[in-house]
Order: sequence, then structure tokens, then C-alpha cells
Amino acid sequence: MNSPNLGYRMGAGARAGAVYDEGLRRHMLRVYNYMGLGLVVTGLVAFAVASTPALYVPIFSSPLKWVVMLAPLAFVMLFSFKMQTMSAASAQAMFWAFCAVMGLSLASVFLVFTGTSIARTFFIAATMFGATSLYGYMTRRDLTQFSSFLIMGLIGVVIASLVNLFLGSTALQFAISVIGIAVFIGLTAWDTQTIKEQYAENFDAESQQKLAVFGAFSLYLNFINIFQLLLNFTGERE
Repeated sequence: MNSPNLGYRMGAGARAGAVYDEGLRRHMLRVYNYMGLGLVVTGLVAFAVASTPALYVPIFSSPLKWVVMLAPLAFVMLFSFKMQTMSAASAQAMFWAFCAVMGLSLASVFLVFTGTSIARTFFIAATMFGATSLYGYMTRRDLTQFSSFLIMGLIGVVIASLVNLFLGSTALQFAISVIGIAVFIGLTAWDTQTIKEQYAENFDAESQQKLAVFGAFSLYLNFINIFQLLLNFTGERE
């Protein structure tokens, strides 16, 4: 005969699991919403600057272009160092500022590539990102075993990209693009799994908001890099 207490515990456990799953879905939706809005901000800023000669001419025809190109990297470093001590409101404000600065940096994309090829590349990047992020969310495989390889690959891509800003090597850029796409696809799956595992139902609203912003920041970076690297293959120049 089944114990009534056992049945009660199983029912309570099932209800607790359903509550947790619902909270996790809301958390992941918040992460993707932040990321999506960040991409909208970036796209609007990039298009506005590229459509305004009074803005892009003084920026991209002077040494100021180096400041614009390297500013996003400074934001990434600042985010990394201040992550633990930053409030949720500060993190959100910095995220929107970062998206705007990234838009300023990406304005050159609209000046170099055709609108059709940009739209096509965005769709391809979104498809790749969506499929990989879904895998990271659904898989039961522990992706942390690939973390060392992915981080080493990321560091290598960043260093090679900075060096190639001055060398302008086509062959090196091709290698960076191929390796970079593979690295950022892997990071998308790993980051998605990490965001999922970091969620805890008993976190206060401040902590959950902060986690959502930092999660969106990680996924946003992966998507932007996949998009930029893909442009080297699918982009058609003006």
C-alpha cells in the first residue's frame, strides 16, 4: 500500500518543480529580451551614424576611429572587473551605453557592405545563434569541459584581431573569421547553459535582475561577433 505521506511529498515536489521551471523560463525570457533590445539599440545607432555624413566623416576619417573601434573592448573589461560590486540599475545603464557605443563602432558596416548582404548575414547569424543557444539550454551534457579550450580560443582571436588592425592581412583575417565563428558558437552554448544553471528561485529581485543583464551581455557579445565574422564571408561590398 502506498504511504499517504509519500504521495504528499511527491505531489509537493512536482509543484515545486513546476514553480522552478516557470521561474527559469521567465528568467531566460528576460535575458533574451535584454539582448534583443540591446541589438535594436545597436542597429539604430549604427544606421543613424552611417546615414549622417556630419557624424561618420569626422569619426572614420580621423584617428578618432581607433577610439570608436576600441571603446567596446574597454566596456567589456569594465564589465568584467565591476561585475560583483555593480548594482542592477548600474549594470543595466552600462549595458545600454555599451550597446550604443557598439552601434557607433558598427556604423562602418553600413558604409562598407550592401544593405541586402547585411540583412542576409544577420539572418544567418540569428539562425546559428538561436540553434546553438537552444542546444545549450536543452542539453544535459556538461559543457564546462570545453571552457578552457573556448577561453584560450577567445584570447587568441582577440589578440590576432588587434594585431591585424595594423597588419591588414587578408589571410590572417580569413583564419580569424573561421576560428572565431567556431569559438563564439561554442561560447553561445556554454554561456546559455551557465545562465540557466546560475538561476536560483530564492534569489532576490536585485540579484535576478543583475544575472539577467550579465547573461544578456554575454549572449549579445557572442551574437555580435558571429555576425561580424560572418560578414567576411557573406558580405557584399558597396
